[in-house]
Amino acid sequence: GGCTMARRLLHAIVSVVALRPPQQRLRQPTRRPATVAQPTTTTVEVDLGDRSYPIYIGDGLLTEDAATASTYLQTHVKGSQVLIVTNEILDRLGYTQRTKAALEYGNSGLRVETLVLPDNEDEPSEATKTLENLGKITDYAIEKALDRKATFVALGGGVIGDMVGFAAACYVRGVDFIQIPTTLMAMVDSSVGGKTAVNSKGAKNMVGAFYQPVAVVADVGSLRTLPDRELASGVSEVIKYGLIRDAPFFEWLEQNIEKVLDRDSEALIETVEASCRNKAEVVALDEKEGGVRATLNLGHTFGHAIETKAGYGTYLHGEAVGIGTHMAAKMSRDLGWISDELFERAVALIDRAKVPIVLPLDTPLDVESFESIMAVDKKVADGLLRLILLKGELGNCVFTGEYDRKVLKETLEHFCDPENQSN
Repeated sequence: GGCTMARRLLHAIVSVVALRPPQQRLRQPTRRPATVAQPTTTTVEVDLGDRSYPIYIGDGLLTEDAATASTYLQTHVKGSQVLIVTNEILDRLGYTQRTKAALEYGNSGLRVETLVLPDNEDEPSEATKTLENLGKITDYAIEKALDRKATFVALGGGVIGDMVGFAAACYVRGVDFIQIPTTLMAMVDSSVGGKTAVNSKGAKNMVGAFYQPVAVVADVGSLRTLPDRELASGVSEVIKYGLIRDAPFFEWLEQNIEKVLDRDSEALIETVEASCRNKAEVVALDEKEGGVRATLNLGHTFGHAIETKAGYGTYLHGEAVGIGTHMAAKMSRDLGWISDELFERAVALIDRAKVPIVLPLDTPLDVESFESIMAVDKKVADGLLRLILLKGELGNCVFTGEYDRKVLKETLEHFCDPENQSN
């Protein structure tokens, strides 16, 4: 036992030293030209007192080699057991093996279990975010005799992250978990801030907990295997940070959005870093969403209604949010709260993100369905629907129930009118 202890202690020291971004040259991924230097790894700290944690952002943190990946992962494992939970697609792409190799690297002595959840090709991934699948994770952990010191690793997009985070919060009343987000959406949004949940029959994320990870490892290298549509959905979510609180980032996106969509390494790192920094600041101010955190839901109240009515899977989250943000921006302009120019800039950028900005002609949505779904939104307080709307110069918004109800109705009517829909 003593020998293993000594080795683990030595390894821990080495790991801490190695936490500084590794210096060695990493294998150049196919998309990064040989002339381009390895981009630096950056760390964004989420400041939540004793539950603070780092978000490591770089290219190749996980995808290059086990030695590199081990420095970001092993440091955050305090016990001797790890459970990696992922899905079939990522498993087929070899990500599970890479993560396992990183955790076992250098005789770490960790026992690494893996659980690959099935991807049902016939139903959208949001439909897999259920209590039943949550039970599969906890049952597997029990079957493998994982104890309180175990660490869960969520390897995947937002659905895996939400589910594994919630499973970690529930298993023996709480075990550590590490997020390895593999979609842009998860990197910039769902992996930051500790909201975990599963869906119930009629409602999204209604059963869940606030539970923070011990670390997030965002390797933009994994975005090279992401389908274009999923990438665009993530970019749509990113635009909100510029609109609600970070004008310089919005302006940067206006210059660089095509680079991001082309998966340029530096542009992806900049995008993820700026998004995480913004979200981390907001979460540090308001972890449980009393006020300022709700502003991250720009376009989401309309967007959730679109997702719910169209049925999970018709739209990716960021696609529904693209339309929802257009709706919120139009309503803000019609209230006289923002200029025509800002409205047009916002819509133009969302359009360049390659997500829809209007409903299709065959949409099942009508004014009544918007109103009835929005009535059960988590932001309804005392029967009053509070919305996030843009107000003032670029980078400013309000979270309010004080707006002209007539303008809301007109906004819904406008977007439900076939005249303003696409085929």
